[in-house]
Amino acid sequence: MISLAGRDILHAWGKFVFTGFGLGLLIGVTLVMAGVYRGMVDDGKVLLDNSGADLWAVQKGTLGPYAESSSLNDDLYRPILAMPGVAAAANVTYLTMQVRKGEQDVRAMVVGIVPGDAWGTPGWPSHLVSGRQITRGHYEAVADLAAGFRLGDRIRIRRNLYTVVGLTRRMVSSNGDPMVFIPLKDAQEVQFLKDNDAIWQNRRRTEADPAFNRPGVPGLLDAVIASQSTNNYVNAVLVRLKQGAAADEVAASIRRWKRLTVYTRPQMEEILIGKLIATSAKQIGMFLVILAVVSAAIVAFIIYTLTMDKIREIAVLKLIGTRNRTIAAMILQQALALGVIGFVVGKITATFAAPLFPKYVLLMPQDSMAGFFAVLAICALASVIAIRLALKVDPAEAIGG
Repeated sequence: MISLAGRDILHAWGKFVFTGFGLGLLIGVTLVMAGVYRGMVDDGKVLLDNSGADLWAVQKGTLGPYAESSSLNDDLYRPILAMPGVAAAANVTYLTMQVRKGEQDVRAMVVGIVPGDAWGTPGWPSHLVSGRQITRGHYEAVADLAAGFRLGDRIRIRRNLYTVVGLTRRMVSSNGDPMVFIPLKDAQEVQFLKDNDAIWQNRRRTEADPAFNRPGVPGLLDAVIASQSTNNYVNAVLVRLKQGAAADEVAASIRRWKRLTVYTRPQMEEILIGKLIATSAKQIGMFLVILAVVSAAIVAFIIYTLTMDKIREIAVLKLIGTRNRTIAAMILQQALALGVIGFVVGKITATFAAPLFPKYVLLMPQDSMAGFFAVLAICALASVIAIRLALKVDPAEAIGG
């Protein structure tokens, strides 16, 4: 059989190539959108991996510490550490905020960890690309490379300055914000301590309250004021289990005896992926549907236009006895060739554009394969209109000229 599709493509190759390029840009955007979703899921899993925890003990009735606010007394880790099956337990705080370096603001998740000789406890950054871990109790920080900080930089968090002593890679929140690790006491002050004006106003209210000025209870007022200036809260207790311990059993024991909400790794993944990014996933899904419809419309329009341009040629083919199957195959091959060109352009575009996005874009090979077959299916469906038009052409039009 004569390659009618190839000859026709060569005859109008300019229109064909430029249409394929435009279609490729749409396909590239589609692949990037899918990669953004995959990146969001991977960020959530990386966050859990980097925590080094098997269980998350949080305030009762909350989805903390990542999806909701959670507040616990910072001495709860001691009885949890003494429970059967628990190998390590550590306090941690999480707070997403603006971190300032000079005049530059960086959106980051500030993580409070136990410093000093607690190497390897849950919550610590698992690896560094340069520098060292936090060893002092105050004013040192370990930052992710995505924050743009360097070793020795002085960064401001609330009222205090911190020196960057270590750098990590791929330590991010579920939103893709880089993490900045600081000592736990500093993080408690950052998150829970009120500013000076608020503290002063609370003291004034306390001093004016007759309940705290009882003659028979000396020192009560001073004790209350002192308690208002301390920070004894954390967001969660990260728990690491002993080898062979069953996560569900230990979690149930902590829930029962400590009256806390405890999540296992699968449950925490469900919270991060099923709740935190669920809305974003739906939005991305809507964009993918819209892009698929637009791509199909473009392919249908260009194939229809190419078919209209050669109505007389199709009539001649019918006049000399060419079967309808051959004519339909020609139009289908053109549509599939347009899809292949578009996918190649789109794949190249997505590969080079992904690193430029502010959010992490994870391009999976299986997504590319699924996208390729989806593009071919869309192009095949888009060619139906042009095929119906071609099959209705009257061979007499070849003579009517």
